[in-house]
Amino acid sequence: MYKFPIGVMMESFKTDCRAALETASKLGAKGVQIYARGNYDMAVITKEKTNELKDMLSSNGLVVSAICGDLGKGFGNPKLNPQLIDTSKKIMEWTAELGANVVTTHIGVVPEQDNHPRYEIMQNACRELCEFADNMASHFAIETGPETSATLKKFLDSLGGRGVAVNLDPANLVMVTGDDPVKAVYTLKDYIVHTHAKDGKMLHKKSAEVIYGLEEDKMLNDPAFIEVPLGTGQVDFPNYLKALDEIGYKGYLTIEREVGDNPKSDIELAVNFLKNIIG
Repeated sequence: MYKFPIGVMMESFKTDCRAALETASKLGAKGVQIYARGNYDMAVITKEKTNELKDMLSSNGLVVSAICGDLGKGFGNPKLNPQLIDTSKKIMEWTAELGANVVTTHIGVVPEQDNHPRYEIMQNACRELCEFADNMASHFAIETGPETSATLKKFLDSLGGRGVAVNLDPANLVMVTGDDPVKAVYTLKDYIVHTHAKDGKMLHKKSAEVIYGLEEDKMLNDPAFIEVPLGTGQVDFPNYLKALDEIGYKGYLTIEREVGDNPKSDIELAVNFLKNIIG
């Protein structure tokens, strides 16, 4: 019914790169998203490591759906931004070398009001990255979750280009902001270049500023929400995928499983769940 290729976040398998790629291929994924950290951190990446990764991808019949370029800092601190922007540009260049054009990231919580002191700081950083991405026909895609889709759209509209775009994660929206992922598709339709196939539930309302200010391990285990296997949470996937189809989205549904004791099993269930809807 739909023409969405299925991808997997490589790190979700919680194993080494080679084993993860082999498993992704066996499960029927067409692409993988890879973090630009560890062996693929821009501070340590080499031509040899890049070529080895290309060979592993090719031998498993996989392509890169996107690179995760989240540096864990956001872009709300003007003192840190020059270095973060420089590294982000290097990640975009490395992504292009791998044959892909989407880098996903978190930029911090976009304030609702544009007179908030952090708003202009984030704007300035993203305008520079937007121009850089536009010039190389790439996308620096902000992952949804820290703010509503309406707030994010207003911010994106202010940047003057399409280089800074959207990685739509429907679970983050329901877990943190309580925003409707189906509505978010239509709101952000001009910017969506990649999506995460992830599910979750909000357990009680908590400030996004607090949640996204936590260290990663603490955030993933915060009692305000829970990430659950695909199809068992609050994301209305049939209508969510229908909305993506209606706006003409043709990109990846990249499965991300950040928690759980048996990620391979959960990812396999997610692949089958999506295939049943896609048809």
